[in-house]
Amino acid sequence: MLLVAREEPLLCSVLHTTTMLFPEPALTLRVFALRLFDFVFVQAMDILSDILTNSKIEVDDIERERDTILREMKEVDGQLEEVIFDRLHQTAYRGTALSRTILGTQQHIETISRQDIKDYIATHYTAPRMVIAGAGAVQHEELVGLAQKLFGKIPSTPSNGVQPYMEPARFTGSDILIRYDDMPAAYVALGFPTAGWKDPDNFSLMLIQTMLGSWEKSIHGGVHSSSPLVAGIAQYELANSFSAFNTQYSDTGLFGIYAVAEPTTLNNLTYAMCKSLSSLSNTVDEAHLAEAKNQLKMNMLTHLDGSTVIAEDIGRQLLTYGRRMHPVEVMARIDAVDSAAIKTTARRYFHDRDHALAAIGPIWELPDYNWIRSRSYSLFV
Repeated sequence: MLLVAREEPLLCSVLHTTTMLFPEPALTLRVFALRLFDFVFVQAMDILSDILTNSKIEVDDIERERDTILREMKEVDGQLEEVIFDRLHQTAYRGTALSRTILGTQQHIETISRQDIKDYIATHYTAPRMVIAGAGAVQHEELVGLAQKLFGKIPSTPSNGVQPYMEPARFTGSDILIRYDDMPAAYVALGFPTAGWKDPDNFSLMLIQTMLGSWEKSIHGGVHSSSPLVAGIAQYELANSFSAFNTQYSDTGLFGIYAVAEPTTLNNLTYAMCKSLSSLSNTVDEAHLAEAKNQLKMNMLTHLDGSTVIAEDIGRQLLTYGRRMHPVEVMARIDAVDSAAIKTTARRYFHDRDHALAAIGPIWELPDYNWIRSRSYSLFV
């Protein structure tokens, strides 16, 4: 995906190029983003085209980047929040591509060759898999003309004849528990499988995530939160921090709660997490739902503050949905979700469903898999 965020000359004083990687099963988005002067737009597009179509991929550059990735891997291993979600995916999607980490294994990093990279480019860098998106002071006709001129020779099919294979994601209810009693706190992630980003329940899941909320011990006033989960955790000091997460992929997703807690509160914390999810199958507070709608709309509109993120949003939506949803449509879809839709979504994904669990640290009080599984349901009313 290629992004161009074009600004007026007085608003931008530097030409900046970044590459970002977003992991998805069957769809990895590699983004080349340019934020540039208005008057160097044509030259910048030419540079971007040259990067994509004429990269030499020198052996010395590969070795230098190899060392960089190995250092990044060590840094990631020291960030327990990153580790816990890697372990959650490892157990939830065991035996499939989604169970692997973004950076890969150390063995693969150390052995990847120049030919491996060239084969990857030949297989995946094809015209139907690319989007050129622009935002800001960009004329559509000019962007289309430059795209045809500079990127028109990119093949429509893999030049090496190897078609990309979409390995389906397969969820397995399971857990990974790594006990270290000398750690000061336990890190826990509880997740349930959901559908992909094209599923109609996508907006309901976003609202459920907002309704559950997030909280840190350093933030005062948690006991007065409209979220029962936040209020309960804050009142009884069940966790140092927690947050609901909603990770969507092309053909699956993971929805759940991540928490950092003292070892002696894990039993009560787990009960509160299970209850907050299962109760949504029965009861949804209308005022809480209305508040969540306003908060979600505010968050989504605030995120689109700047031409770079708008260009990224356009490109991502074109690759995932096949079109761009205008913010007005997004707001309408959020407003269309009612309490019945929230209950239906909760019953579909959380009620009496297998889960995945990852935990690291002093977890002697953490309930076992069957205990959590037996609390994934409640009587419908």
